[in-house]
Amino acid sequence: MKNKVILTLSFLAGIFLLNSCLKDDIGEYWKDDLAGKMYATVAVPTLQQLALKPVTGEVPFTFLVNIATDALPTEDITVNFTIDPAAVTSYNTNFKKSYKPFPTVSMVTTSLVIKAGTRNGYASGKVWGAEALNACDNFMAAISISSAKTASGIDVPVGGNMKSYLLALPISNPYAADYNTVGYRIRPGNPTEPIAAVQTFSTYDCKTVRKTGFGNYGAFDIMIEITANTVVVGGTTCFKVIATPIDPTTGASVGGMFDVWTGDAAQVPADKTINYYNPAKKQFVLNCYYISSAGNRIMYEVNTRL
Repeated sequence: MKNKVILTLSFLAGIFLLNSCLKDDIGEYWKDDLAGKMYATVAVPTLQQLALKPVTGEVPFTFLVNIATDALPTEDITVNFTIDPAAVTSYNTNFKKSYKPFPTVSMVTTSLVIKAGTRNGYASGKVWGAEALNACDNFMAAISISSAKTASGIDVPVGGNMKSYLLALPISNPYAADYNTVGYRIRPGNPTEPIAAVQTFSTYDCKTVRKTGFGNYGAFDIMIEITANTVVVGGTTCFKVIATPIDPTTGASVGGMFDVWTGDAAQVPADKTINYYNPAKKQFVLNCYYISSAGNRIMYEVNTRL
């Protein structure tokens, strides 16, 4: 009896939250009326997160599976898994969220054998294809335990509210990176001031980046929002942007962008299309101004991702 008490306390210390979630006794820990029972569960059923970069390639994930019982299993237990989009819908309903099932997910571990005398094992899966998805959407992968069975063929119940591993998969802003900036700034009445530098475009939100520098002038930042509106440049469908010079100390707008190309008449570009992102060249073409009492300052830049 003493050994049983010690074993039970050790088990409780290891999975304190797990036992409180089993449907037999919501909000309670492993009670006497659960003695002798056994459940297959995901050890951490709360929403987890794995941030994805918007690039090609597979991204792996793992999660812990637990056999919840007051004594170590005496037989091997095989636990089977399934990709479960319905669990995403259920989560959205319960928590008033709007996650979409991640479209490309696969289980590496379709079944897991938890050996006799142990309670835990790790299952693994993978996702891919983040580069083709909208970073502003909310995605989730849900993997559920579909069944569990002992080596002698006895079904092991699956903890109803602890059967699913839920993994939020936010996608990083695909435009945040270092860019090679080539262009100039014009102060009316003065020679054109060239800029050739590497500049960092940092994430503001899922569709907006921010960079420091207006031509060769570093006191102002530019917010660049990539829109769904398109324009064809040289046969390539490009995305129009909203480029806004701001004062970085206040966040207030200090200017705007031109509707038609405005710049140095001695440096007219071959194509006068402005304020767009070219996904083929990974290139922002910006033509903006900031307001000055001595005459609005003009900037024209071609920013090419490194």
